Amino acid sequence: MSARFSNNAQVLQRIDALVVPVLCAAVTLWRKVMDWLGGRAGGCEPRSILFLKLAEQGSTVLAHAAIKRATERVGREQVYFLLFEENRFILDTLDLVPRENVFTIRTKSPLTMVASTLRRLWEIRRRGIAAVIDMEFFARSSAVLSYLTGARVRVGFHTYFGEGPYRGDLFTHRVMYNAHLHTARMFGCLVEALNHPAGQFPTFGYVPPPPAELPRFAPTVAEREEARRIIDEVVGAGPRLILLNANASDLLPLRRWAPENYVELTKRLLEQFPDVSVAFTGSRGEAARVGELVARIGGTRVACLAGRTTLRQLLVIYGLAEVLVTNDSGPAHFAALTAIDTVVLFGPETPLLFGALTPRHHNLWAHTACSPCVNAWNNRQTACRDNVCMQLLSVNQVFETVCQVYQKRTNP
Repeated sequence: MSARFSNNAQVLQRIDALVVPVLCAAVTLWRKVMDWLGGRAGGCEPRSILFLKLAEQGSTVLAHAAIKRATERVGREQVYFLLFEENRFILDTLDLVPRENVFTIRTKSPLTMVASTLRRLWEIRRRGIAAVIDMEFFARSSAVLSYLTGARVRVGFHTYFGEGPYRGDLFTHRVMYNAHLHTARMFGCLVEALNHPAGQFPTFGYVPPPPAELPRFAPTVAEREEARRIIDEVVGAGPRLILLNANASDLLPLRRWAPENYVELTKRLLEQFPDVSVAFTGSRGEAARVGELVARIGGTRVACLAGRTTLRQLLVIYGLAEVLVTNDSGPAHFAALTAIDTVVLFGPETPLLFGALTPRHHNLWAHTACSPCVNAWNNRQTACRDNVCMQLLSVNQVFETVCQVYQKRTNP
């Protein structure tokens, strides 16, 4: 798979911070002129809804209840979604939005991304979609895209008193972001905003309920057999399986637990549980580094699955394994759709806002005074260059948690 421009998070964030604010201001001025000429938008009862969440597949899982509520409101056939092409897998897996209603932006290069975005906006405007819900926190580009969809009703997080990055004045329903509510509940607030007058905000008397339990991913018999075949070929037949996601890429280095910690953890797990094999997961781009970790550990009960599966096959394998150890990233949320227990290592962000909503999810967080340093208000930017919050999560702490979880599963 070729590299995607959207995977270069730092470049995209720099463009969003330096270039897009000028665009936000220009489009805001245009909006005010058009509202003055034709009357302010936002007064119609939306019969179709477009969700906008370009990146972060894990957040799409957290938005499950919000998307489901939208389908109950206007009907499944009238719900649409706009996102980066490489992120649609989990949306298709959730099966809440008809596949033909999913608009994808290609991200192979900057030019491809711009051209693809313009084509998708043209398609969306032709559909005449009534409402757009921007689920990005304070990304400026998504605010501009929301306005350019042509939707009369636009819901999104708005900066009122400088508490977040400037993204213009482009929404009709300007919701104030609440950092004390779990992200899944905040997504629910965006949908609920459609039930309230545009001029009411930021006042919002709605009390969001706790999100419902996530649905369980149900693979076919053939998919389970294929996943078992992959495990038997790579790991070996018979033993119970513990999965580790070392997240060896450079995309989010501050969230990474040190590679030597994974090496030590694996050795201790193999010694503690003779009936267990350990497999490292990861993308094709991480395969070489993950393979190096496996080689350092050695032995016949540890293997590398990185780059050997599709994302759907990986979901099936989650359902066949006992425990997954990962940092705060997409796999933690994907695993929440299966029966596996997940031990998640949090550092720059907090499980209070981004933890998966399942009793099979076990969070470890050091609670340092500087964490979380990455949040919605700073647009995921941080001055940190030394992730002490992750370093304070010791191998012993993770090992003891995994042992407790594994023993509870296998000896109920």
